Amino acid sequence: MRDTVVNLIRRHGDDALAATLTALALLETFLADVPQSLQLLYIASAIVLGVAAARRVRAPLLLLGLVLLMSVAVAVLPQFGEPKIQSVGFFVLLAVYSAAAHTGGRGTWLAGAMTFGLFTTDMLADPNGIYAEGVVFYALLFSAPWAAGMAIRRWRLSERRLDLEKARTATAIAEERARIARELHDVVAHSISVMVVQARGGRRVLASDPADASDALAIIERTGHQALEEMRRLLGILRKSDEELALAPQPSLKEFGTLVDHVRAAGLPVEVTIEGEARDLPPGVDLSAYRIVQEALTNALRHAGPARARVLIRYGQDDLVLEVADDGLGAGDASGAGYGLVGMRERVSVYGGELQAGRRPEGGYALRVRLPLESVRA
Repeated sequence: MRDTVVNLIRRHGDDALAATLTALALLETFLADVPQSLQLLYIASAIVLGVAAARRVRAPLLLLGLVLLMSVAVAVLPQFGEPKIQSVGFFVLLAVYSAAAHTGGRGTWLAGAMTFGLFTTDMLADPNGIYAEGVVFYALLFSAPWAAGMAIRRWRLSERRLDLEKARTATAIAEERARIARELHDVVAHSISVMVVQARGGRRVLASDPADASDALAIIERTGHQALEEMRRLLGILRKSDEELALAPQPSLKEFGTLVDHVRAAGLPVEVTIEGEARDLPPGVDLSAYRIVQEALTNALRHAGPARARVLIRYGQDDLVLEVADDGLGAGDASGAGYGLVGMRERVSVYGGELQAGRRPEGGYALRVRLPLESVRA
């Protein structure tokens, strides 16, 4: 009910206010003891002011200009005499308030000049002349609605800035949740692939070599435990409210050795080459690089079959190059149809990098990623 009333006021409030003031001015005109010609002039003025009042938000200077024009006419044309329609004063106050509340920049300066013009002409039209009390009265009369309009305008601008900030925050939260979804995919895909490979190998040697089967089960247990721990951390972030959602510490290339050991233990021999001097990277690039290598090794472990993998990390002055290749027989293409490759492309595109992936002529599959560092620092 409250929302309905608020919506009605927002949609029809200006029209209702303008109609009320116009009706009041017309009623006072009909009751006033003035010549018929002057009465017709008052009626026309009330209607014109009412129409302008209904459009005061979209054209605030129109209403103020009409009020100023009428005030000048009364001041310089003695035949009008002292105004008999006092309700027109409500239009004056509304015009000053609307000009202050709904103009900005040069429009505000123009509105201020017109308001000062009203102040001057009303003092000149005062039958008692210019006197100290009159100056104070007219100053208060015009400054009060002007100050109220300026206060409302500042409040409205503050609300808009707050809404914009909320929209930016919502966008950042959505991007963060999307990143967490990719993180969950990486964790699940990598861990389950390791567990499946180990379970397959353990089953094959369970009868002939119980020791190897026990080692495979130990790797499965350790991998499952690690996956659960990281998933609990990521899901814990997702359970937080939007206000509490924050970036948690993430893996980086500093932990690359542990990742490689994990993959080797799962049964995929990995050769590692690092060129250039390892250094601290921007956090986002560091995390993306780690996840890209993790996803590429997971794909090799899952699809390459009996194979060997080679990882190259090259620290350049302005970029970071990652190359992951295997010599397996598994199927692969560069179309990006799989979620893993799509996720890698998204990570790379964020930093304006390049990604190439596909089968190698000599057999196997290769992934090459270049992440620029210069643009990130800038």
